[in-house]
Amino acid sequence: MKQVYSIPRPLVRLNQFSIAISSILFIFTNQNLILLLPIFIGLSSLIFDYNPLMVFGKKFLKKPMKEYIQEDKTQQRFNQILAVSMLIVAFISSLLNMTIVSIVFSTMVFLASSIAILGFCIGCFIHFQYHMWKYRRASKNQLVKA
Repeated sequence: MKQVYSIPRPLVRLNQFSIAISSILFIFTNQNLILLLPIFIGLSSLIFDYNPLMVFGKKFLKKPMKEYIQEDKTQQRFNQILAVSMLIVAFISSLLNMTIVSIVFSTMVFLASSIAILGFCIGCFIHFQYHMWKYRRASKNQLVKA
């Protein structure tokens, strides 16, 4: 099986739209079952490397997948971990009648996915800063040993 290292941008946007729509619907209706769809899709993506929404969306691509702008799969996976984690917190908080916590976490997911749709990936920025911190820490340790 061929390893995929990138994902066409339209499929990434489809995933982001589904997360944003689910989050905003939850915020306005407070129906926690709405969050289960992006949670299960995200978990499927993370655990099985299978995103049913993207598989469905591939059917509607007009060009070959490689002709679209590609998004890095590692960063998208990191973003998915962040989104799913926050959606799970929102869902569990909602079940425990912690309405403010559930709305805060679902709002963060909504804002992050909406801003990503507009072109700035907050998760990618966090991912980059994390790797820079690890690099600086490793470099500092190398200087101390020398």
